[in-house]
Amino acid sequence: MEVTARAPGKIILAGEHAVVHGYTAVASSIDLYTVVSLRLRSEDDDTVKLKLNDIGLDFSWSVRRIKEVLSHLGSPFSSTPTSCSLETIRSLATLVDEQSFPETKIGLASGVYAFLWLYTSILGFKPATVTVSSELPVGAGLGSSAAYCVSLSAALLALSDSVKLDVSQKGWSTFKETEAEVVNKWAFEGEKIIHGRPSGVDNSVSTFGNVIKFKSGVMTRVDSNMPLKMLITNTKVGRDTKALVANVSARKSRHPDAMCSVLNAIEAISDEWSTIIQSHAVDDLYLSANEEKLGELMEMNQGLLLSIGVSHASIENVLQTSMKYKLASKLTGAGGGGCVLTLLPTHISGEVIDKLVEELGSFGFQCFTAGIGGKGVQISFDHSS
Repeated sequence: MEVTARAPGKIILAGEHAVVHGYTAVASSIDLYTVVSLRLRSEDDDTVKLKLNDIGLDFSWSVRRIKEVLSHLGSPFSSTPTSCSLETIRSLATLVDEQSFPETKIGLASGVYAFLWLYTSILGFKPATVTVSSELPVGAGLGSSAAYCVSLSAALLALSDSVKLDVSQKGWSTFKETEAEVVNKWAFEGEKIIHGRPSGVDNSVSTFGNVIKFKSGVMTRVDSNMPLKMLITNTKVGRDTKALVANVSARKSRHPDAMCSVLNAIEAISDEWSTIIQSHAVDDLYLSANEEKLGELMEMNQGLLLSIGVSHASIENVLQTSMKYKLASKLTGAGGGGCVLTLLPTHISGEVIDKLVEELGSFGFQCFTAGIGGKGVQISFDHSS
């Protein structure tokens, strides 16, 4: 039997950078997915294989070798996630160092650490093949690592004794609330291996889907009732998130009163976002009015983000281009490059979207159309394999 899990990426709708200083942010799932397929092998095979399709990397370890290096993880307790110790990280590094890892992709090694740790902690020492593919660009601020950890945790847990699933069900199915919580906790531990001190927002959005408000470490799930679509433009400009966050903090220290006003304004935008998307559209006119309000909020949010120094020439190119089509845009995530959101109203024609995408492509940007606020992690079973 083969089990497949898919988990969505995420975007920040409002509140990036302000959230670092204790203000509200609003994040949403997007219908771009990372997919993990897991097939247990016969005990005679004695290998664990990891195939990362999108980056062209394959890894293989003998179960015997994994047991030698990670013997302290030999008795999995998959219902009670624990953190990965520094000692275990060193052991994981030993296993990864034994593989031929291209120097140009060494930054992805922590993702392989997370795989080995999650796999061994949840399933123990069982031979298997794990295949990963994704619609999410790596390092673009769309939650690719969280979607990876969530889908991987879900697939592993589906074959453990920790969750009860109807394996006879056809097509995609969702986890029950308590089981999704277990998936989320394991995924968060995987995220910690990759990022050190993640907020937990990305994996929570990927696990539960829909929309989440986040403030001072407290997450509140929001039910969106608006069928929104975004054009997500990846500028492909790398950014240093830590440096951007530090620069905003330094600006706040230099101009405390002004920055307090800016951050309060950003929080007001976040709160209004969550209120609007929870409202029920009684007709098309009401929906269009709400879309117009959200567009205005995005423009105001972008202006405030520009004022705190986190925009970039590539982001401004997207803003100016979308403005030609009278569409509202804002950066999402850390800024300084990365991705930009453009709201696509329900009345917009496919022809206009195609023209916009073509024009943005002339800058070398990559565009995705995505619905927001959809389902979280899902699972399916194939009994034919």
